[in-house]
Amino acid sequence: MGTVVNDPVADIVADVVATTRRGSLMYSRNRFHAPWGAAFPAGNLASFHVITTGACWLTVDGADPVQLTRGDVVLIPSGAAHELADAPERPTRPMAEIAGRAFDDGAPPSDVVIEGAGPATVWICGGYRLAAGVRHPLTSVLPDVVVITAAEARGTGLGAAVELIAAEVDGTDPGAPAVMASLVDLLFVYLLRTWFAEHHDDADWGRALFDPTVGTALSLFHADPGRAWNLDTLARATRTPRATLTRRFAALTGQSPMAYLTAWRMSLAARRLGEGDATVRQLAHEAGYDSEFAFARAFKRATGSAPGQYRKLAQTTG
Repeated sequence: MGTVVNDPVADIVADVVATTRRGSLMYSRNRFHAPWGAAFPAGNLASFHVITTGACWLTVDGADPVQLTRGDVVLIPSGAAHELADAPERPTRPMAEIAGRAFDDGAPPSDVVIEGAGPATVWICGGYRLAAGVRHPLTSVLPDVVVITAAEARGTGLGAAVELIAAEVDGTDPGAPAVMASLVDLLFVYLLRTWFAEHHDDADWGRALFDPTVGTALSLFHADPGRAWNLDTLARATRTPRATLTRRFAALTGQSPMAYLTAWRMSLAARRLGEGDATVRQLAHEAGYDSEFAFARAFKRATGSAPGQYRKLAQTTG
């Protein structure tokens, strides 16, 4: 994604976000006057909501409603059904019905207004389709809903992204959609970074990202996945004995260092296959394989499909 620099944790999260999404950003800018209620069905979508003015209530899969106020950010990472409304237990309608359109890849941003005499809530919603295939373990540990309040985001990269998005809401610049897409990239990255930073104790991947040894190893893998890494070169680069590195890496990520590297290489290759015309030879080289056959075998073991089959399926369903 290339939008976050000098922050190894954010760089890793940015890489993961880039490989798990498919297609372009879909979003709408909404000004709803009470009473109102919008329903979002379950789907293969990582969606977000940013409250820029007023307040509303979030309900996810029948759980107790949570109040959101200006500056709060919500991420629904795996497409769980949810509702937003001006008051708890307010009847809702599907958001697509309210907007009068479906939110599809490549569609221009939509401005949706519900007129009325009640207080207004201004908010942005949107998301990305999720790519097919196995989810990265970092995203697999996330709850159905991630809420970061304005107070928690204040003074962080996430807070800065929220403020920039809020400033962009009323913009009329013809380049606004491209700007918004970049800001949402930052929003996703910093939202996840903030959540993991606050959940060291109950999410091993949060501990892994911020662990001096494991975090360094992950940063090295993500910075140069095609390098001829082995335990010896990794141990030297992290200045950690091999046995200690292997034990700590597995304890926090659930995989050995080399198993993680292979899985990450295959995730990158899967994304390239779905997006373009890279040859198997090119992908093998990028993944650090001397043999196309060895790469293809590793790819099929990781995804269940040969590279050519995977490309056809990804481009057909994309």
